Amino acid sequence: MANELDELNGVVNPEGRDVNVIEKQIPVKVGFGSTIFEIILWVAGIIPGLIFLFMKIKAGVYLRQLQQKIQHNASQIDNYLEQRVVILQNAAKLLDKAIDLDKDVMTKVAMYRGGNTSSDATRNETSQAVDRLFGQINVAFEQYPNLKAHDEIEECLRQNSLLQKEITAARELYNDSVFQWNAAIQEWPTKMIVAAKNGYTTRVPFTASKEIKEAARGTFF
Repeated sequence: MANELDELNGVVNPEGRDVNVIEKQIPVKVGFGSTIFEIILWVAGIIPGLIFLFMKIKAGVYLRQLQQKIQHNASQIDNYLEQRVVILQNAAKLLDKAIDLDKDVMTKVAMYRGGNTSSDATRNETSQAVDRLFGQINVAFEQYPNLKAHDEIEECLRQNSLLQKEITAARELYNDSVFQWNAAIQEWPTKMIVAAKNGYTTRVPFTASKEIKEAARGTFF
């Protein structure tokens, strides 16, 4: 029998393939079979029914704790993002050529600071917007060689670079916890039944912006 995936004679895409994150929250659903399963447990005896009830309670606690973990990891990204915006403001003031700050970005960061982290998509959008604004500063920095001697501006860019690394690490932790959540709510029977009854959905991980992807395909050397 031939290999199902034949690396020598199989179909090859010479142009390669780009991969994108699908930004869709999928609700957890269980069929009537899950209800029958629970009924059978209770019919089989009080002990099996109580054991499964205890398992569901434990699963519910686990999922609530996992939600808090996701929120904690998201707040870490927000903290670093807020620091980057402060640096962005300082760098813009130091530049001779004014750089307009996106007021919507500032509003969103202020909202995060107040503890409102209800939208994962908004957080991702804000982070991408800040990336673009720092790109504007870098362009201005390169266009005016005399600015390179400005220690304060160079320090801002250095801090931005360090914070970007922290944000990347925080995103990885966030995405790991999102993956953990998405896998857990599909574990039948206990977690999946609890997730379905509570109306839980999958969560969307952080995604790279179109500008970042295009820049990554550029020539660097």
